[in-house]
Amino acid sequence: MKKFAWVVAASTLLLAACGGEETNTDTAENGNESKDIKLGATAGPYSDMLNAAIVPALEEKGYTVETIEFSDYIQPNNALNNGEIDANLFQHTIYLENFEAENNMDLSALITVPTAPMGIYSNEFDSFDGIADGATIAIPNDPVNGARALLMLQDQGLVELDPEAEVLKASERDVTENPKNLVFQPIEAGQLPRAVEGTDLAAVPGNFALAADMDLLDALALEDMPDEYRNVVAVSAENEDSELAADLIEIVESEEFEAIIDEQFEGFGKPAWMAE
Repeated sequence: MKKFAWVVAASTLLLAACGGEETNTDTAENGNESKDIKLGATAGPYSDMLNAAIVPALEEKGYTVETIEFSDYIQPNNALNNGEIDANLFQHTIYLENFEAENNMDLSALITVPTAPMGIYSNEFDSFDGIADGATIAIPNDPVNGARALLMLQDQGLVELDPEAEVLKASERDVTENPKNLVFQPIEAGQLPRAVEGTDLAAVPGNFALAADMDLLDALALEDMPDEYRNVVAVSAENEDSELAADLIEIVESEEFEAIIDEQFEGFGKPAWMAE
C-alpha cells in the first residue's frame, strides 16, 4: 500500500508539473502579455516616425503598442535598460555606444533608419560661392556634432582638415586650411536654429531644425552623413534575438516603410542598406 501511494503521489506531481508548463507556454504563445509593448522616442520627428511608419505595422502583427515620448536624451536609454520600454528610436550609433560605456549598460542597435541630416543655413548668402571673407558660422559646441559640422564644411570645400585627424572626432584644432577665414562660433546645438538670424551661417542638426519648423530643403547643403550618425532602433542586448526585434527589422526593411519616409519625411538621409 505504501508503494502504491508513493506511485500515485509521484504521478500527481508529474501531471501538475506538465499542466503548469502547458499553461505557461499557452500564455506566451496566445496571451496578450507578450504582445503588449512600449516604444520610446524623443518628441519630434522620431516619435512621428514611430507613430507613422512603425506602430501601425506592429499593430497589424498583433501587437498592442504604447508610444512614450521623452524630453531628453538620457531617459530613453535608462528606460530601455530598466525594462520600462521595449525599444527606442532617437539616437545614432556613436551616442549609443558612448552611453553604454559610460553607464555600464548592454544595449543593441537593431537597424539604422533614415535620419534628418545636419544642414548649413544662411539668411545672408544664397550659395557657398558668395560667402564673404571672414564670415561667421555657428557650429555645435559638443564634440560629436561639432565634428559633423566641420566634415560638412570640408565636403563643400570651405575648410580642409588634417588627414591624420580622427574623422568622427575632428575639432577646430584639426582645421589646416580655411581659405574664407571663417570665424567659428560654437554654441549649444539646441540654440543653432536661432543662430541663423544672428550669424552669417549656421550648421543646424536636423532634429533641431525640424523642432524649430525649419524646412530641411532650405539649407545651402545637407549633410552626407556616415551611417554612424544615423539614428537606430535600439533594444536591450538580451532582446536582440527576440520576436519583437525580428519584427522591427522586417518592418523597417519593408517597401511600405520606405514609401512613408519618402512621403512624410522629405529630406531625411537614407542609410547605406536602403541604397543596396
